[in-house]
Amino acid sequence: MKITFWGTRGSIATVGAQTQVYGGNTSCVTVSDDDTLLILDAGSGLRVLASQGYYKRFKHVHILLTHLHIDHIQGLGFFNLFFDPEAEIHLWGPPSANASLKMRLNRYLSPPLFPVRMRDFNCKLHIHEVTKDKFSIEGFEVTSNFVLHPGPTLGFRISDGKKAVTFIPDHEPALGVSKFPIEAEWTSGYGLAKSADLLIHDSSYSDDEYSLRQGWGHSTMRHALLLAELAQVKRLELFHHDPSHDDDELLKLFHQNVDGQWDFEVHLAIENSVIDL
Repeated sequence: MKITFWGTRGSIATVGAQTQVYGGNTSCVTVSDDDTLLILDAGSGLRVLASQGYYKRFKHVHILLTHLHIDHIQGLGFFNLFFDPEAEIHLWGPPSANASLKMRLNRYLSPPLFPVRMRDFNCKLHIHEVTKDKFSIEGFEVTSNFVLHPGPTLGFRISDGKKAVTFIPDHEPALGVSKFPIEAEWTSGYGLAKSADLLIHDSSYSDDEYSLRQGWGHSTMRHALLLAELAQVKRLELFHHDPSHDDDELLKLFHQNVDGQWDFEVHLAIENSVIDL
């Protein structure tokens, strides 16, 4: 199972000289084996994936959307495969009480927000709504569940039968508690992350920033570390870098929160990096 980071930034793309190390494209990560490509979120990193033709080596492509905030879907209209009549794409995402997944995606993929409509996609497109589910995609077993973030938002756990990776890019597990972590069974995201070989998790804020942003739906770097410790993961990739944090600031926060304190492997997620599990 190969994990590739195409976009590691949160909220808005911030590509430039100050974000060259850790990346400026928004949320997009792939999990793949020899035949199947799972694309986790469709932020601006999806355009990079498409421009490099990475998808062409796979027989089957599935896009799993955690939620429909703009930084997680803005790459959809730039994914070449949607305009290939020979392609078959499965798109998975959370339902809403007010509208179907297809209807909500159509709101974005239509004027005035975007010039091309979903009905203009030439591929064979299958849309699946998922909630708290377990389902199979080719050789992968996928577990989904809702996590704390404004609007219907999923986290995903993906296993090939040997290793497991958990993807929770937007998450506020400390919301409403005076001390974090609390008991495992009451902690959002715990079931998805438990004993994962790799946890990719929101780490947007410093502690000081979080004090002014409670309820916005994101974690501090320390919250991500404490959740990983509680869940006994083997490796944590700190993800969804805040757009105000350049490379130097990210490294500073990393050293303040991580150095010598944890019993598991910890990294700042880097755009274009690859992990083999």
